[in-house]
Amino acid sequence: MRSSTINRRQMLMSSAAAAGVTAALQASSSRAQVSAASKPHSNGVILFQGDSITDAGRARKTEANPNNATTLGRGYPMLIGAGLLEQNPAANLRIYNRGISGNKVPDLSSRWKNDCLDLKPTILSILVGVNDIWHKLNGKYDGTVEDYSTGFAALIEQTKKALPRTTIVICEPFALRCGAVNDSWFPEMDQRRAAAKDVATSAGTVWIPFQTMFDTAIAAGTKPNYWAGDGVHPTLAGHGLMARTWREVVGL
Repeated sequence: MRSSTINRRQMLMSSAAAAGVTAALQASSSRAQVSAASKPHSNGVILFQGDSITDAGRARKTEANPNNATTLGRGYPMLIGAGLLEQNPAANLRIYNRGISGNKVPDLSSRWKNDCLDLKPTILSILVGVNDIWHKLNGKYDGTVEDYSTGFAALIEQTKKALPRTTIVICEPFALRCGAVNDSWFPEMDQRRAAAKDVATSAGTVWIPFQTMFDTAIAAGTKPNYWAGDGVHPTLAGHGLMARTWREVVGL
């Protein structure tokens, strides 16, 4: 009886979180851009870029091999890739993960030709921003919100010029109030999130509201550390929610 009650409570909480996330996605300002990637292109290339959240322990030595579980890591890129490959066996998709732990916007810029442009992705997903503030708080970086905004906008502009047919997906950086995340992160973290959204809106990219997604799930009854133990790096549940949300917004 106790097990049944717990399972029912968990199911209701999960349903509430899913309903809230769906409402948040419907309110996304970039929802109109989703149609560009509503179906996997035959022979399409999907590339995930970012920091440790995207990296998720991926194998670097074999990164040139697409569709490999170890090269996709243990996070949301692998979960997204597994679902897409299973559901689209005839599409001949190639899925890559080139996230690198610790990366900030300047780090992406320095390796963009080899790790992005040369791969000619059909869909490019970028999640970057948390290290731009975390490393600043640790005294290892002095970049401002404006630096983040202008650098990110320049990276997207460069990409659009080189790959005009690529669907670009910008993911909202997030921080949950637990673990390493405390009041010192705010309001600058919120300012950087707003800057990322401005970049996405100005460039007309798809926008994934990850912070809104997590906030909605927490409001439905789960604690922040259920989704990200240190407030930054997602748990398995957090990666699962990210993967589901990414696919719903992108429409794949």
